[in-house]
Amino acid sequence: MRNLNFYTALTLSTLSGCLWFLAVTPFDLSLLGWVAAVPLFMAIEHAGSFRRALFLGWWAGLIETAGGFYWLIDVMRRFADFPPPGATTVFLLFCATRAIIFLLFTAAVCAIRSRVRVPMTLLGPLAMVSCELLVPQLFPCGQYISQAWHPLVIQISELTGPLGVTALLMMVNGALYDLALDVRAAHRPAMACAVLLAAALSWGVVRMRQIDARIAHAPVLKVGLVQPNFAYTIDGEFSSEEALRQLSALQQQSQRLQREGAQLLVWSEGSFPITVPRAFSADFSADSLAMIRRGFTLPTVIGADMYDEAREDAFNSAILLDKNGKVAGYYDKVRLLAFGEYVPGIDAFPWLRKFLPAGAGRFTPGSGPAVISFQGADDKIWRLGPVICYEDILPGYLRAVGQLHPNLLVNLTSDSWFGADTEPWEHLALSVFASVELRVSMVRAVNSGVSALIDPNGRVIQKTYADDPYRHPRGADGMMVTAASMEGGRTVYTAVGNLFAYLCLAGTLILLGITFKDALARRRSSPPAAMQL
Repeated sequence: MRNLNFYTALTLSTLSGCLWFLAVTPFDLSLLGWVAAVPLFMAIEHAGSFRRALFLGWWAGLIETAGGFYWLIDVMRRFADFPPPGATTVFLLFCATRAIIFLLFTAAVCAIRSRVRVPMTLLGPLAMVSCELLVPQLFPCGQYISQAWHPLVIQISELTGPLGVTALLMMVNGALYDLALDVRAAHRPAMACAVLLAAALSWGVVRMRQIDARIAHAPVLKVGLVQPNFAYTIDGEFSSEEALRQLSALQQQSQRLQREGAQLLVWSEGSFPITVPRAFSADFSADSLAMIRRGFTLPTVIGADMYDEAREDAFNSAILLDKNGKVAGYYDKVRLLAFGEYVPGIDAFPWLRKFLPAGAGRFTPGSGPAVISFQGADDKIWRLGPVICYEDILPGYLRAVGQLHPNLLVNLTSDSWFGADTEPWEHLALSVFASVELRVSMVRAVNSGVSALIDPNGRVIQKTYADDPYRHPRGADGMMVTAASMEGGRTVYTAVGNLFAYLCLAGTLILLGITFKDALARRRSSPPAAMQL
């Protein structure tokens, strides 16, 4: 095939980026994920030059990121008070930086294919998994998100983590591209792809049936998820009247859920509107306006800010109050959100603070994952694995939680900053992989939604809506879910972590090594310029 002119190649690259983000929620055209890379392969392999191919790969990544993270512009305008040009500039910088994944992918593919005719069926998954593994992201996300609503496809996450789903997608994309180039030469790679895909889906069928059988005989816990739909102030400060209004709304929903039969209540991240001292050991007394469990008596997990006066440290915490109102345990968020809860380099460059919202970057990370326990019905001890905010989408961190063997993941989140149309649904989509990786149920209490129950097969069993409390406020709400108890963390992924991804990286490096060796050998064997004359 001849080289494409630049504008044709750019069109194909743009098409690939569009197909990728259209495959993801809220568009949910997930089938596009199985063909989205084919136009990009065509563009970069027939770009005419290595430099042009790099640009086309990077451009596809920029388009994909822009279509998936467009909501960041509104976040910066609403909460950081960025003017439209400034918000757009920062957004484009974010997109350009995340597109490095595709830039490196293109570099690896073009370098290797120029010297070694490795089928794209093999090279596509090796290179993309390697790049998604290596490139750090502010909001961790990979191509696997497009298959979040297809439990059968994502069951291999128990073995490989979510990057195994990325490998499946890129393998199929690569096979289709190989067939488009040369059906006769590609029939063996295509057959291997079909066998591996069938094996992955068969694994999904078998494992889902096994896990469903265990769920059917497992003890259950009725959990009340309180969704307050609060519009938090930007500087984190409340009037006493607003704090009491918010606390009263939380209590009213908790009372309702107790009447409906809940055995445990979960409030969302930071929902308790009063900073709690580090020495906090029991609920406030009934004569205090700050009393938490007013009108209900259930064990309750609350999201609150804790402050250590001795060390001047603030923590984003989940606190468990037992049935007697005493603190049975707490967990401090470990993986803080950059530029929100902490600011990289702020100590070295204090002038950065003037560009940030008041209160940003004030938190201290916790010491590590934890399990907090409480006694449920029939004296059963429930081991809760708390994860706060986006910790529920970090496979490496979730593996550490899984090694503590919780029998219920409890996610406390506040997605109210991001609007209601896209980010809350993307967050939910990414969170389903955790339940498969650890084979444990997850309950999510999210300030403005989407609160949900996810079962150990990664299915969203129940969910609420997403609310934008800053523009279309709704009253506090919540729902009751019934979660099955399974000891989490008894999986291959918990045992070996990202071994699959590192094997992909090793394969990519070996192919690059062969490519470099071949190029060096050809250069040495070429006669000097004078002899060629």
